Amino acid sequence: MVTSSSHPNEGSALRIHQVSKDFPASDNPERRVPALDTVDLSVGASELVSIVGPSGCGKSTLLRLIAGLDTVSSGELWVGSEPITGPNAQRGLVFQDPNLFPWLTVKGNIQAGLVARGLLGEKRHEVDEFLKLVGLQDFANSYPHHLSGGMAQRVALARALINHPKVLLLDEPLGALDAFTRMRMQDEVLRLWQARGTTMLLVTHDIDEAIYMSDSIVIMTPHPGRIERTIRVDLERPRQRNSQEFLQLRGEILELLHFAGRAVH
Repeated sequence: MVTSSSHPNEGSALRIHQVSKDFPASDNPERRVPALDTVDLSVGASELVSIVGPSGCGKSTLLRLIAGLDTVSSGELWVGSEPITGPNAQRGLVFQDPNLFPWLTVKGNIQAGLVARGLLGEKRHEVDEFLKLVGLQDFANSYPHHLSGGMAQRVALARALINHPKVLLLDEPLGALDAFTRMRMQDEVLRLWQARGTTMLLVTHDIDEAIYMSDSIVIMTPHPGRIERTIRVDLERPRQRNSQEFLQLRGEILELLHFAGRAVH
C-alpha cells in the first residue's frame, strides 16, 4: 500500500472554490453557455484523485483552468498558498495524445521543458534519472515513431515530472491504449506517483481505472458540470480488480453516474 513515508512528497494541496466557467454560444456570441457551475473541490498534498462523468460535463475544462490555460468566470483556484493566475511549470499537464516532438529523441523530448526554461545546464543530470524512472534508458536516442503507444506516454509523463510539478493533471492519458497496455500503464503511473509524491488529478471515463488508481473519485453531473459526490476509495493497494469490494464499489459508481444530476433538473 502506498504511504506518505515511501516518497519525497513533492505534491501540494489543491483547492477549487466556487469555480464557474462559461463560454460564448456558437450561434450567438452575446449568449453565454455554462460549462462549470460553482465547483468546490479540495485535494490533499500527494493524493491521487480521479474525476469521472459524462462527456461534456466540463472535466477537461476544469483541468485547463487548474493548468492556467484558461481563466475562470468566477471563483478561485489555489495550489498550496498560491493562487492560480496563469500557466506555471509547477502544474504539469499530460494529454491523451503524448504530443511528442517528432524531430527530437526520447531524451530530447524529456529535457525539452528544461531547455525552454534555461535550466538544462543546471539539471542535466536529472534527465538520465527520469529516463531510468520510466524505464526508457535503452531508448534515449530513439525517435517517437520508433515507440509504442505506452512508451510514448511514458516519455510524456517523464517530460512533465522532470519539472517537479506540485500538481500533475492527467487528461485521459491512457485512453488511446489497448486494454492490456492500459493496465500496465496504470501500474506505471502508480509507481511514478509513489516515487515522486506528486499530487495527481486524473480525468478518466474508465470506472475500473478510477477505482484501481485513486484515493478518491469525484463524480460530476452532466452539463453544466457540478460535483455530485466525492467517494473515498479505502481499498488496500495493490488492488484486486475482481475482489468483491472492488466490484461493489464499481456498481455503486455506475448507478451514481446513471442518476447524476437528475435531482437538479
